[in-house]
Amino acid sequence: MNTKRHMLPLLLAISLAVLTFAGCGKKDDSKKELTKVTLNEVAHSIFYAPMYAAIENGYFEEEGIELELVTGFGADKVMAAVLSGDADIGFMGPETTVYTYNEGTDDAVVNFAQLTQRAGNFIVAREKKKDFQLSDLIGTDVLGGRAGGMPEMVFEYVLKKNGIDPSEINIDQSIDFGSTAAAFSGGKSDYTVEFEPSATALEEEGAGFVVSSVGVESGYVPYTAFSAKQSYIDEHKNIIQSFTNALQKGMEYISSHTSEEIAEVIQPQFSETELDTLITIVDRYHEQDTWKNDLVFTEDSFRLLLDILEDSDVIDERPPYKQLVTTAFADKAK
Repeated sequence: MNTKRHMLPLLLAISLAVLTFAGCGKKDDSKKELTKVTLNEVAHSIFYAPMYAAIENGYFEEEGIELELVTGFGADKVMAAVLSGDADIGFMGPETTVYTYNEGTDDAVVNFAQLTQRAGNFIVAREKKKDFQLSDLIGTDVLGGRAGGMPEMVFEYVLKKNGIDPSEINIDQSIDFGSTAAAFSGGKSDYTVEFEPSATALEEEGAGFVVSSVGVESGYVPYTAFSAKQSYIDEHKNIIQSFTNALQKGMEYISSHTSEEIAEVIQPQFSETELDTLITIVDRYHEQDTWKNDLVFTEDSFRLLLDILEDSDVIDERPPYKQLVTTAFADKAK
């Protein structure tokens, strides 16, 4: 009897069983385990296209992040979510981090990435005005933004730069951020200051016409930034770096693609907006150099922010740059 011949089928069966067992226990490296991160954004606007490009192109997943995006509808609400721990990261005007610091918080909310470098709102009139001047606003009624918020403060900063005292204009700051366009369309005020897509929507329905860009008038200002509590940053350095890496990829996509390509990518975020309208809006923001090439929040930009806050009489103390800004993650992501 040939023992070897009879043992061969048994050995093959054992080998197959071992391989099958090993295969069942092996992790699929192609499926990266994702870490959930909750991001609370101040508003949902095409103004923030690089972030949406990063989401839709899967850059956060590539960096190991499962992103939950929540819209806070106001910087004050975003900050409340960050402070309470309901949000890991906040996306808002960095002025709110200054307010929180000056109020004496034990756990400062620190800016680690700047997204936009110009104001994103536009002055909308009831009629087309080819030769519009900011001085045309004197004596009129204007729907503005929340007192102490970047949209309103930068608008007033622009007025003062042009020798106009904001008190010469009746600026209504009582209407909620998301309701000004509807109020204007309904007949309230002579002008309104609107973000996109509201500005273009008013044009499309014939209720208003964009006559000036606050972003062009203001020049470069640190308008929106990503921030988190210092304790969260200290405990989750890898997450903050991965998050920043994904954003940087989004910035690079925006800077290297056409408005048509960008609009197509971010359209799932704005399903109620027609593609042609999205293209028009992206073009408008591109033309005024809205987005930075990197995410570094420089000390010069922070100094300008404090100048605007002081000029608006909303702060008495200027917090140190290094207490409220870190560039470590943005520098590494470039």
